Amino acid sequence: MDDEPRGPVGKAFRLSAADSLSLGNALSGFLAVCVLAWSAISSLQANVKFAPDPRFFGTAVVLLLVGATCDLFDGLVARKFRASAMGAELDNLADVISFGFAPAFMVMIWAGFSGKLPLWLVLVAAGSILLAGVVRLARFACVKTKSGDFMGLPIPMGAMTVVSIVLLFQPNYLTIAGIMAVAWLMVSRIEYPKPKGNLAAVVLAWMLINVACLTIWAAQLAGGDQLIRVGATMQIAIVSAIPLRVLMFKHKRRRERRSVNAG
Repeated sequence: MDDEPRGPVGKAFRLSAADSLSLGNALSGFLAVCVLAWSAISSLQANVKFAPDPRFFGTAVVLLLVGATCDLFDGLVARKFRASAMGAELDNLADVISFGFAPAFMVMIWAGFSGKLPLWLVLVAAGSILLAGVVRLARFACVKTKSGDFMGLPIPMGAMTVVSIVLLFQPNYLTIAGIMAVAWLMVSRIEYPKPKGNLAAVVLAWMLINVACLTIWAAQLAGGDQLIRVGATMQIAIVSAIPLRVLMFKHKRRRERRSVNAG
């Protein structure tokens, strides 16, 4: 006897091409966590002090960038072809794994084994990234802005900024504050432009360049350290510049309103 649901209910459980990209995103995040865990386990088995290995961290970050590329394209594919009834839910669940849990786990591996910070502080920083990402995704599903842009730092960009901090700096109180600032930006009301048209192409090109730079760095080729520093610095600068630009714009509009009222 065939127990498969038929009609509209049955169709709701069929995966579309966009859903496959969302699943690819989730798998990339899971593999990134596995690579990071393996780096820590290898050090423990060898009875040596853990230190971030470019091969492991570079591989994990490339996997996260692959996930981000899948995330960039799943919406485009869904609009171009068709979306399943569970497409939005799959997208959010995949994002939690790749851009919420994976970067939080990376922070734990990076700072938790360093012995430079209290473990509770590392847990707070990592937890703030995970929880901010979950809240950010839930709000995205419920709240729409008038401009159509993102309210708060998009979770893939937040994850890449956390990764940039981890790759650039040693764990200390200032870098932990930077990670918590990224978490705040994700749940803030600051609007970030949605990648559409030419901007989407620029974002994709930026991801591909980062993958190339990370591959060179992980392979320990000449110039790899400089490339990773430039790329990570630019990522942090872009994320920091947008809120400053928004604040300057709002301040300018308030001054204009005061001038009009005074006149």
